[in-house]
Amino acid sequence: MFLLTEVARPCRASIAWKLSSRGLCAQPPKRLFSRSRPVGAPITAEEVTGAHKYCVALLSKYDRPSYTLSTFIPSHARTFYVALRALNVSLSTIPDTTSSPTIGLMRLQFWRDAITKILAGAPPKEPVAILLASAISDLNKRTNGRTRISKGWLTRLINAREQTLTNDPYPNIAALESYAENTYSTLMYLTLAALPMTSVTADHVASHIGKAVGIAAVLRGLPLVAFPPPPSQSPSGSAGSIGLNAGGRQGAVMLPLDIMAQTGVREEDVFRRGADAEGLRDAVFTVATRASDHLITVDQMLSNLRAGKDVGHEFEHEGEEGHEYESVDLTGGRESPLDEVNRAFGVFMPAIATRMWLDRLQQYDFDVFQPELLRSDWKLPWKAYMAFQRKRI
Repeated sequence: MFLLTEVARPCRASIAWKLSSRGLCAQPPKRLFSRSRPVGAPITAEEVTGAHKYCVALLSKYDRPSYTLSTFIPSHARTFYVALRALNVSLSTIPDTTSSPTIGLMRLQFWRDAITKILAGAPPKEPVAILLASAISDLNKRTNGRTRISKGWLTRLINAREQTLTNDPYPNIAALESYAENTYSTLMYLTLAALPMTSVTADHVASHIGKAVGIAAVLRGLPLVAFPPPPSQSPSGSAGSIGLNAGGRQGAVMLPLDIMAQTGVREEDVFRRGADAEGLRDAVFTVATRASDHLITVDQMLSNLRAGKDVGHEFEHEGEEGHEYESVDLTGGRESPLDEVNRAFGVFMPAIATRMWLDRLQQYDFDVFQPELLRSDWKLPWKAYMAFQRKRI
């Protein structure tokens, strides 16, 4: 089984931390001077190798599609891709590995501070941070400092995850799209920057694909957010009240409120009846249609480019931070928009996994509670290879 980062469930915080936080230690631990290297010392090759193994294992376990699709990323940018996707996993699992939203906010602040240190070349001794710092350093060397990884984009990833700490509902479908833009589209912008590529056309394609991927990820995670699995079985063997796990974590129905109102879905009905809640399939259909529309838009954009036309509509985020395109050329020659898209095509491969999942959702009549929808699709490597060869989403 694979779970995308929206629904991954790693182990809880360590027993040692719980005992310490509850004041159960008989005496404070003996304080010793650290024998580790000084703060700010250069990271070693051994540390980078260990960090890479850790990040690859993290993706293999918690984000299988990203693990599978990493092979389509150019080799010189693959380490950055692995580190970035591992960071995404680490951020998305914070709600499940912390005991309260307050602790979750502290973890998010750790990563904000870590980003500053990573970009300064002095990462904290944490595997994801080490690998990300190493990849950014390699990028700077490859491009002689002519390309930079946007701190604003990395911070945006972290800020967008605050909403998942308390499962605040999306007020409307536009808010859900904004969340997808700030997470999955931003992951693609950062990966494009690591190629390196500065292209309004490539960013435009990435924006639509990221929105589709993010919307589908929220739908895929709906059952596990509504019925969060208990961190451990209660002594009585009971899972607790409906919509509440044994650990007291309250579930939520993460569908846009405007769509729920239009289709007559009530959160308490979902907690009581699950997949049989009135209007739930209609709501899922409506939200899934929006994700599909973004992929259809990308298909039309690529068709226009192959026909020698422009993509057909303006990029709504052009001019925003990180989306300035004033005569930046890192390739040594001028590429056409179609050439840019083809060179960056490996970055767009999450569209394949998302389209396959949406097709499966339709096969199950938009019953998002079907267990098969949480399982890996063995066809993904083959479908992705064919799409990459044909340069068609």
